[in-house]
Amino acid sequence: MRCPDVIEDEAQRLVMLGEYGLSSEMGLPSLDPIVDIAVRLFQVPAAAVNMIGSDHVFFAASSGIGECDMGRDISFCAHAITQGEVMVVEDARLDPRFHDNPLVLDGFIRFYAGVPLLAPSGHALGALCIVDSEPRAGFGTDDRARLKDLARLAADKLELRRLERSAELGASRFEASALTSPNAVICFDAGARISAWNAAAEKMFGYRGEDVLGQPVDRLVIAAERHKVLAGIACALAGECANDLPTQLTGRRQDGTDILIEFSWSRWQEAGQMHFGTIVRDITDQRREQEILFKLANYDALTGLPNRNFLHQRAAEALEQGAAALIIADLDGFKDINDTLGHSIGDAVLQVVGERLNGIVAQPDLVARIGGDEFATLLLDCSDPRTLGAMTQAILDAIAEPIVVDGQEIRISGSCGLTLAQGHGDTVDAFMSSADLALFQAKTTGGRGRSFLFTPALRAEASARRMYDVELHNAVEQGEFELFYQPQLRLSDGALTGAEALIRWRHPVRDLLAPSAFLPAVEAGALAATIGTWVLGTACKQAAKWRRVQPDFRMSVNLFAAQFRANDLASTVAAALASAGLPPEALELEITENIILDQEERVLHQLQAVRELGVDLSFDDFGTGYASLNLLKAYPVSFIKIDKSFTQAIGLSEQDRAIVRSLLDLAHRLGLEVVAEGIEEEPQHRFLREHGCEKGQGYLFGKPVSADLFWDQFWPSDTMGQKG
Repeated sequence: MRCPDVIEDEAQRLVMLGEYGLSSEMGLPSLDPIVDIAVRLFQVPAAAVNMIGSDHVFFAASSGIGECDMGRDISFCAHAITQGEVMVVEDARLDPRFHDNPLVLDGFIRFYAGVPLLAPSGHALGALCIVDSEPRAGFGTDDRARLKDLARLAADKLELRRLERSAELGASRFEASALTSPNAVICFDAGARISAWNAAAEKMFGYRGEDVLGQPVDRLVIAAERHKVLAGIACALAGECANDLPTQLTGRRQDGTDILIEFSWSRWQEAGQMHFGTIVRDITDQRREQEILFKLANYDALTGLPNRNFLHQRAAEALEQGAAALIIADLDGFKDINDTLGHSIGDAVLQVVGERLNGIVAQPDLVARIGGDEFATLLLDCSDPRTLGAMTQAILDAIAEPIVVDGQEIRISGSCGLTLAQGHGDTVDAFMSSADLALFQAKTTGGRGRSFLFTPALRAEASARRMYDVELHNAVEQGEFELFYQPQLRLSDGALTGAEALIRWRHPVRDLLAPSAFLPAVEAGALAATIGTWVLGTACKQAAKWRRVQPDFRMSVNLFAAQFRANDLASTVAAALASAGLPPEALELEITENIILDQEERVLHQLQAVRELGVDLSFDDFGTGYASLNLLKAYPVSFIKIDKSFTQAIGLSEQDRAIVRSLLDLAHRLGLEVVAEGIEEEPQHRFLREHGCEKGQGYLFGKPVSADLFWDQFWPSDTMGQKG
């Protein structure tokens, strides 16, 4: 353990400390709010103003600190006062100065940050410090600046204590101390006449001392507030309202300009007469900083709209009043704008949307930006679902209007979640989460440009999803997922060409679960990419085994939307192929229209990279979405899969058969092969074969089965040695 350095002029430092009249028995209550603020501001368990004596230390104020060794040799603050800046110890166990310090060994301190508190003479009296029993990293420049700001406030309180102590020794002593104070100090008598005036006060107000001595002290404030000063003095003289002296006033300089000032008052009796002294602080900049901080805390810097914090406050007030409604709007596909056009364009889009939405509502309703591309509209005194619906439609219409930025026309859409206060949330958090749940429902079930009104069932579903999410994590960790394989056959001769890999969940309680029972939860959760990668790797390894007996065997694998979000799909596919020893031409990846529409630009370049590996791409559920034809022109697909709804409609009418013939003809003209899903009856099989459909799958050929059953179904028993 290293002891604190010896301080130069230690004797004089102790003399200065003595002027404050502080000890372990007598702290300074005015410092208590400062250490309390430090605890809350830095979210630490303890803070203190620690004064450094000759061989011991003592607290002038503390919060969260119990009994501990107060020896100077082991004090962190005794080290801090030897430094000019903030001393930060992120982990005392790793610091050679403190690793064997008793306060560290006892588990009391692991993290420390302290800043010296200086007397007017420049001598270090002690330190304002924050401590934690756990290590902390990242106490950066902003944190250090905030701790120094609190230290300045603490130093002011200490200086006032020094002046008060001087006052106890007489007016002359107080006035002498005031002359040496770096703060503006003014003394006056019971008649409100100025009796002492130091250099700092002269600089603040512009008057020379000889010009104001004997003059009324209230001349230093604007005329409209002079009565406050005189009334406060009269009240103090009567002994009726000791705490009612005004503290914040508007000062008037000699040149006629005004400043915001804050008084810290002292008073004392001498020779039967009341005397007053005050430290005066110019808080003009402080007030300006407070306004800036308020704006930073409550308004979005980009759009100028209120932020989530401000919305939270207003929503709390609205719930107390009764009727209120909330609409949360999310911009569909906004990330793609940032990724493809740049963040400056994205910022401009957000600004335009913010202006439009703000123009829709009228006071006292408000629009806030509460996230990257999320906006909230709070409607006060709204309990009518029709009014709420009309406002929601106006929001969606405003978002959908074309936006032109730097000559580029941008079109976006929005999704909205709606909630009414009645029955949808007794607290602000419940109220806002109700709108979030409704937004989630709008995005997952309605597609783009949709809205959904919260119902209590959504919260129950969300709770179920959370429970399901825990089970899904366990399923991944315990290896409960399995792959089943459905055969794909060449329709011209019935030969097996490959299989589609389909995930199943062997649930420990509910046994084997089909995809419809859990895939929506997977796709909406955080595990989709992980599970998708497992499916891809497992399917590739299985295909490599089966190609030993059928060299042209191909495996088809469905992709999750989440597998595109990390922008590394091609490398993931390449790694799976390499690990399995599977050639790229043996793999076919299936994508759906919804994946493309939700993140179009991000998907396209990754699919092109996958295609360059030699892996084929298939457009799944073709024909069920409005954008399918356009997407065929832009995306490097080799196959389309006709949705089973078209296959199963073949026998219903000539019109349905005409649609299927058209789909086949379109695909062939574009040079694409076709796989038909859902073939369950021989007439369907015959029709598709006669009209040139290359491949098919469905219950007519085989249901999805485990790898072992698939082997037994399609390969002879004399190859059993290669089954695994």
